[in-house]
Amino acid sequence: MDNSSPSSGVGVLDKTMSVLDALESGPASLAQLVRITGLARPTAHRLAVALERHRMVSRDSQGRFVLGPRLGELSIATGEDRLLAVSTPVLAQLRDLTGESAQLYRRQGDVRVCVAAAERTSGLRDTVPVGSELPMNAGSAAQILLAWEDADRIRRSLRGAHFTAQSLTQVRRRRWAQSVGEREQGVASVSAPIHGPGGRVIAAVSVSGPIERLTRSPGRLHAPAVTAAAEKITEALHHTEGM
Repeated sequence: MDNSSPSSGVGVLDKTMSVLDALESGPASLAQLVRITGLARPTAHRLAVALERHRMVSRDSQGRFVLGPRLGELSIATGEDRLLAVSTPVLAQLRDLTGESAQLYRRQGDVRVCVAAAERTSGLRDTVPVGSELPMNAGSAAQILLAWEDADRIRRSLRGAHFTAQSLTQVRRRRWAQSVGEREQGVASVSAPIHGPGGRVIAAVSVSGPIERLTRSPGRLHAPAVTAAAEKITEALHHTEGM
């Protein structure tokens, strides 16, 4: 079993949490859940289906298990989403430093969702409202959220994508991604990964704006600032975990 989460001494609870932990990094088939968690196949299936009934887990268009809407509802209800809490001031700082709109994306099944943003206040800007669902086949944030997935997920997701396996290899090597006109004509962006427990990529921080300002090589302008912001958020998350 995956030992990234501490044991509570309550077996069924620990096994249930191992399923949720496995889904934190993205969709998973039953076979993938078994491999990641180390649970027996009948146990993994029983727990995943039970979580689905409680809306803690749902299914994507391919029938894979994904984190469900109830988790987001509980997060909003408590008002203590640590990722959003530590990211909000960093996004504002990133916007002020680069002069461009900054966003935070999480993957949810077959889409990525903008969960926080700091918008440029004037002039041409790329506005992505919080709550927007964007595709996983285009854009620098999509590259980040996909690059550290397992080989099977990457292979499936590359069908119809605006980027290639080779470009994702470059993303993993340099730890940032850029896109020019992938998601929307005339828009460029730069993104970097935010790491959660066990080093898993749980979100992407981005800046985006018109190509006229970001140029056709936006990484040269903003990769250092975006990667620094992502590292700052990651460090803050790990600090709050240890408190």
